[in-house]
Amino acid sequence: MIVLRYLATILAGPLLLLGIIWVLQGLNILPGSFMTGQIIWAIYGAPMAIVGGGLVWWVNRPRR
Repeated sequence: MIVLRYLATILAGPLLLLGIIWVLQGLNILPGSFMTGQIIWAIYGAPMAIVGGGLVWWVNRPRR
């Protein structure tokens, strides 16, 4: 069960980070890419970051 928790965290962490990066580039806050200033990337990145953050929280929440 612990191995599954670590595996899910390893997969969800990059999902969260990529989602945040896409949002920042789409909102023209983080320059340096073809995605910079194109709002569609913020629209794609927001749900990705939410799912990644929710998965990290859910997998690592305290158990009773």
